[in-house]
Amino acid sequence: MPPSNQNEPAKAASVILVHGAFVDASGWRPVYEILSRNGYEVLIVQNPTVTLQGDVDAVRHAVAKALNPVVLVGHSYGGAVITEAGNHGDVRALVYLAAFVPEAGESVFDLASHEVPGAEPAPLLPPADGFIRVDPAKFPKAFAADVDPAQTRFMAAAQVPWGLEAVQGKISTPAWREKPSYFLLATEDKMIPAEAQAMMAKRANAKITEIKSSHAVMMSRPEEVAAMIETAANSPL
Repeated sequence: MPPSNQNEPAKAASVILVHGAFVDASGWRPVYEILSRNGYEVLIVQNPTVTLQGDVDAVRHAVAKALNPVVLVGHSYGGAVITEAGNHGDVRALVYLAAFVPEAGESVFDLASHEVPGAEPAPLLPPADGFIRVDPAKFPKAFAADVDPAQTRFMAAAQVPWGLEAVQGKISTPAWREKPSYFLLATEDKMIPAEAQAMMAKRANAKITEIKSSHAVMMSRPEEVAAMIETAANSPL
């Protein structure tokens, strides 16, 4: 754990970071270090990404451990997870990063099935054994074109398969109906088109900030991501 800044008092909000599909939680490290130095309790969830309910349960366990009111942060598929898990009474705000934001009765599969004119579809391989993967050869440019290629090649080789039950799991009650929501829209995203992000963010009445970034915005632009999370943590309810 990085040393805390002795000039920064502990903040009255906890931050829980929720990763998306095909990756694990290690991509949060730059954001974690910034927020920790700035005095926040930061908890990180390792989602199995096998079923939506399993991932929601993992996030709820983390919320129960938090010392303060929680800001839930979800990247990509993690947006669907926090949309369901965010109904917990200790969650004060939701932050979506290049994320899926489903409505009640919707799944990520439903949202991803909408074609965006002019946008290349994400380079997903056909499902196998109940899981989806990204074409490893296309992963670096599609997922994280503005991250060190050596790192993205490793991410492609180490990717975590995404369970169809997670992809197809439907939201029951979207937390964004009751909780303040923030959306960081990655304009250079090749996994979730910017137009699709904008539609979901506007529908959820989220406060939108655009940023020139790939899908892996927490890795390529951690300072801006951390700043947005702090804005959510410090905003009045």
